[in-house]
Amino acid sequence: MKRGKKYLEAVKLYDKNKLYVAEEAVGLVKKTSITKFDASVEVAFRLNLDPRQAEQNLRGAIVLPHGTGKTQRVVVIADGEKIKEAEAAGADRAGDDELIEEISKGWLEFDVLVATPSMMGKLGKLGRVLGPKGLMPNPKTGTVTMDVAKAVEEIKNGKIEYRTDKVGNIHAPIGKVSFDASKLSENLAALYQQLLRIKPSTVKGSYVKNITLSSSMGPGIKVLEESIKA
Repeated sequence: MKRGKKYLEAVKLYDKNKLYVAEEAVGLVKKTSITKFDASVEVAFRLNLDPRQAEQNLRGAIVLPHGTGKTQRVVVIADGEKIKEAEAAGADRAGDDELIEEISKGWLEFDVLVATPSMMGKLGKLGRVLGPKGLMPNPKTGTVTMDVAKAVEEIKNGKIEYRTDKVGNIHAPIGKVSFDASKLSENLAALYQQLLRIKPSTVKGSYVKNITLSSSMGPGIKVLEESIKA
């Protein structure tokens, strides 16, 4: 892959084979950002997992201490008073059958979809539309719930979802380049601790193989696992 001049200049600022302590890695990610916009900072955990085993196919959500810097558009599918609760909590839209009909016709102007359990039967027919885009509500991530107000508030306050890909990696955003280094470090630590908490009992040997931080379009900086502070 041919790299641009800015990228090639950025990779001169660090040693790609070195493991950096978390705080230094965060600083380098900020320093090597090459975009004109406020780039996202992402972490990639390479884990010793086999997603073909149900127990090792990890999926969940966590509210980061300092959010992601991105405002999520949240839509809630509910009925009765739950619609009002969702709207009061800050949902961008909330509704029932009519809103489901809009989505079925191609309206997808949202980032997260929350639904009450009673509405999941009706949403099921949209699996082919929502599933591939990662928008189908799921109890594991807290997006199928009766407490729609809490779900909306958490998402608006920086809740992220994570899941293993087909080779056992987990990628997730932990903020923006403009964030203070301390906030990025604390968000990284929060996600790392969460992954340790849900380590499957069937994992043999080392659980975390490596950790890499990067900004949008920027190079990857390897992180020393032991340096991530809780």
